[in-house]
Amino acid sequence: MRYVVINGSPRRKNTWKMVEQAKNNLKGDFEEIHLMKEEIPLCRGCYNCIVEGEDKCPHSDKIRPIIDKIRDADGIIIACPVYAMNVTALLKNFFDHTAYLYHRPDFFTKKALVVVSTAGAGQKDVAKYIDETLRHWGVNKVYKITYACGGKDSLDIKNIDEISKKFAKDVESKKLHNPKLGDIVFFDVWKAMVLSNNPIKVDKEFWFKKDLINEDFAPEIKLNIFKKLFSKIMFFILKRVIK
Repeated sequence: MRYVVINGSPRRKNTWKMVEQAKNNLKGDFEEIHLMKEEIPLCRGCYNCIVEGEDKCPHSDKIRPIIDKIRDADGIIIACPVYAMNVTALLKNFFDHTAYLYHRPDFFTKKALVVVSTAGAGQKDVAKYIDETLRHWGVNKVYKITYACGGKDSLDIKNIDEISKKFAKDVESKKLHNPKLGDIVFFDVWKAMVLSNNPIKVDKEFWFKKDLINEDFAPEIKLNIFKKLFSKIMFFILKRVIK
């Protein structure tokens, strides 16, 4: 198995210790990306990645190699401490550069592990935000390890081992899980927008090239009967609302 580890912390303390403990339960090769070393410029909010295509991002030389490594990996690990009740600026800036993936999700067969530590509070909210971002990328299943260390150099090893082993087993199984209803709704929203009177050109090209436009969800994932019907109804409604 191949894992890519994205470290959103400017240092390697409790959060990174949690990652190292989790790695003990994963078999395979690890590609580490420390965002502090990547020196990614701040996102300009230029919308180029969304409207013109991700290659038009002024920082694509920094972002594309990371996205390519994610695409080549079997599993994704995102590590981030809580800073001011949110993700670090390093991770937020990286996520801002991937805004186009909300329009053009592309990681439907990937599983992810989110690792968050804090000296005080906010760990569950930060993990939830990272989870939501990854699911908008299309990520199939997200596991979360959170820990409030109280400012001490300590680890909840039992919890880390338990969750990381589940993550490893799931990655190795290559089983694909049915999406949540909210993920299906967003899939249908973007599909309906592509068929609107004024679609974003690169979005339309993506959805038609991947033939996602004719699917109830990503074709690699077999929806159960209920979710397939739910997707069809939602798309029927949204196509009439979004013109």
